[in-house]
Parts: sequence; C-alpha cells; structure tokens
Amino acid sequence: MLPAMKEIHFVDTTLRDGPSSLWAMGIRTDMILPVAAQMDEAGFLGMEIIASAFFKKCVRELKDDPWARVRRVKERVPKTPLRLIRNRYMAAFQHTPEAVQQLWLERLAANGISEARTSDPSNTPAVWAEQVRTATAAGLDTIVNLIFSVSPKHTDEYYAERTREAARLPVKRICLKDPGGLLTPDRTRSLAPVVLANAGGIPVEFHTHCNSGLGPLCTLDAIEAGIPIINAALPPLSDGSSNPSLFNITRNARALGYTPIIDEEGLRPVSEHFTRVAKEEGFPIGEPLHYDAYHFEHQVPGGMISNLRHQLANIGMGARLGEVLEEACRVREEFGYPIMVTPYSQFVGSQCAINVILGKRYEQVTDEVIQYAMGLWGEEEASSMDPDVRGRILDRPRARELRSWRPPDTSLKELREKVGGPGVSDDDLLLRYFTSEEDVRAMQQAPARSGNGGGNLVGLIKSLTERSEAKQIFIRRPDLSVRLG
Repeated sequence: MLPAMKEIHFVDTTLRDGPSSLWAMGIRTDMILPVAAQMDEAGFLGMEIIASAFFKKCVRELKDDPWARVRRVKERVPKTPLRLIRNRYMAAFQHTPEAVQQLWLERLAANGISEARTSDPSNTPAVWAEQVRTATAAGLDTIVNLIFSVSPKHTDEYYAERTREAARLPVKRICLKDPGGLLTPDRTRSLAPVVLANAGGIPVEFHTHCNSGLGPLCTLDAIEAGIPIINAALPPLSDGSSNPSLFNITRNARALGYTPIIDEEGLRPVSEHFTRVAKEEGFPIGEPLHYDAYHFEHQVPGGMISNLRHQLANIGMGARLGEVLEEACRVREEFGYPIMVTPYSQFVGSQCAINVILGKRYEQVTDEVIQYAMGLWGEEEASSMDPDVRGRILDRPRARELRSWRPPDTSLKELREKVGGPGVSDDDLLLRYFTSEEDVRAMQQAPARSGNGGGNLVGLIKSLTERSEAKQIFIRRPDLSVRLG
C-alpha cells in the first residue's frame, strides 16, 4: 500500500553546483538568460546562481561580469529567490577581512540575491552564528549547511548536537549537505530522522552528490524519512559528480506516492537548451557513475582526483595516483578527520602528494598545513590532530616564522586606497579584490556576447530544425532574415 500523498519541493542547482561539478564553472551569462524566465515559472523554492569561487573564474577566464549576471538573471526571475553559496571565507584558501566579506554580502543583496547558503568546513557553531549575523545585516535569509562526513567522530550524537546548535540561530532552513557523495541509503535512513528530530521545527533541505552512484537512492530515502525539500539539477548538469537529476527524483518520488511540486514539462526545454550548449561548447554531459566502495575510504573529491592525476602525470608519476589515495586515508586520520571539503580536502590532498613524491612523510609541508596545525583555521581542527604529527609539523623553522602571522584585518578605506580610486564602484572594487585591476579592465573591454545561449546563430537554427513540432521557422535580425519550411 502506497503512503499518503505528500508534497516534495525543490531547490535548483543547475546554474551553480552543476557547472562547479561538471563544467569547471564554465557556464556564462549568455547561456543562462534564454531559459531563466522558464526556470522562474517552474516552482522552485530557490535557485543557486553564484559562489565566491565564480568571481575569479568569471572575470579572468570567461570575461563575464558576475554582478551583471546576478542583475540580468534577477530581471528574468522575479519570483524565485536567488541564492549564493559561501564558505567560511570568500577566498577558500585565504582569510578574508571581515569588512570585505560584509561589503560582498551587501552588494550581492543589492544586485538581486536574497538567500545565503552558508557552510563551515568543520560545522563550527560559532562560525555559523557569525555568518548568520553578517548575512542578516546585509538583508539575506540564511540556510545553514550541516555537512556530512564519515569518521569515528561524525556520529549520530555529533549531528544531533550540531543540528540543535544550528536551530538556535535565526535561519530560514537547515540543509543536510553531502558534498562528497558519502551518504549511503542505510546511513541516510539513520541520519535524516536525527536531523529532523533536532531541527526544532525549522524546515530541512537535502543535498547530495552522485560520486558514488548512490545519490538518487539516498535522496529517495531522505524523502521517505520526511525531508520535504530536495536539491537537484537538470540534465546535462546532473549526475556524474554533480547532484541527482530532478527528472529522475520526481519520477521515482511519484512512484512512491509523493507529489513533486514542480513543472517538469516546463523544464524539459531548459534541459534541452543546456544539452545543446554542452555539445556546442564541448562540455561534458553528466552521466550516472558506477558504485565505488573505495571512495568512502579516501573521500578525496572527484575534481581533486582529476587534478592530482594531471599533476602526477606532469612529473612522470602518473602511475602513483593509487599511492596518493592510500596516503589520503592516513593523512586524514592524522589531521583529526577533517571533512573533505574546500579547503581541507586540498590541504590533505596536497600533503598526500608531497609525502608520496618525496618518499618521506612530512619532510615538507605547505604553509596552509602549518597554519592548520597552529589553530589558525580553527582550534577544533588543531586539537583533533595526532599529537606526534602536529608536533612534527610545528617543529620546523617555517612554523616559527609563521607564529607571528595573523589574518589580515583590512578596512574598506585601506582596500579602496590599495585597489580602488576615483570613480571605482563598490562592485568593481570587489572584483579587483578577487582578481586585479588589469583583469577587470580586460573583462570590461571584452566583446559582448549574444544572448542565444549556444553562442552562435548556426547552433540556434540547428536546434530549432530538430524540433518536430515546428513546421516553419522565421528568424529576423537587423541585418538578416531566415525562413525555413
């Protein structure tokens, strides 16, 4: 007998997590605009659109103004809340001055963002509290990410306590987030009720990735456990190392007796659009992955594995990737089981590669690892380390040099004096902070792209001729008219 019909709602990740996972953040504004209004009509509770990592990529490589992206999408998406994603700091591997972070949030709100999904790589309640305070001050609603991990310390009791801490804050929702695709169906069934029971009535979202091949199954188990809000992406930006496909989840949820509150048919042309973009740009199309039991041991994210493979191959050590992943199991334990998300996954992965390449463990360490051991990334992180390994890291000349270092506390006045100038807006000031004055100028001087999404008129005509319902196609531009019948 099927359960009573229950409503399931969705947050879209097609425009942010999908490109981060599959397209190296290569999505451009002109790819988004043709379908933004259709996505607004679909009934999403929110749409992810931007993260701090996008700013450098947009300016330097894509020559695409991220502020203009937010504004132009918001013009086409008046109903659905647009969401930003933030970590402990704006720049993942650098401490960001508080004044700079606050200005960034204020300018995002001014340009059209209304929600901030916030993460701390250690689920630190004090950091959550500060992030909620700054987001609220900027006029943003906050969704706190409760990040899942697998280790002896990440128990049900741990997640119950952290959920209660999150529920004490003035947040819109709590999100059980599995960025590494580490949940299994069994663990989802045991953990989701714990989070729901300790959320104090605050709505809970569910967010997972498909690295292990189990993401869709875990999502359905989360739904059956009572989580009513699901994060999902549209093909071709779903599956692979991205989030589960919205179409897959709605089909299976409906078979289980649930009612997805989303206009699936209205979203199919959006999926077709991005598939066309992927083919024209040479971007990968997300496909379901095979189950990988070893992934749960080393926990190194898929994108990092690709980078490690490339870097090892460049120095003639491509066959030693397996050794690096095996070393990751040891280093993560010695570091106190950090959650393998940015920046800690990079700290662990880099150290593993150094240990394998040099053939002697901790012969060399990065400055970030020294700062981690010193407690500059969090006292919980440092105190959880293996004492012998921590002592070895700190007992070196470079560690003594870094003892006097403190995170920068640059004021906005100092920032304006350094990278600003007469007539420089706050938006451009922040773009210069992320990149440089030269990078921003090059972006602003780059030729404007058309808004057809695929990048060229030939691609648009080709896609239209493939639609069986079209008997005639008429395209008119100031310098061109085309009629196909």
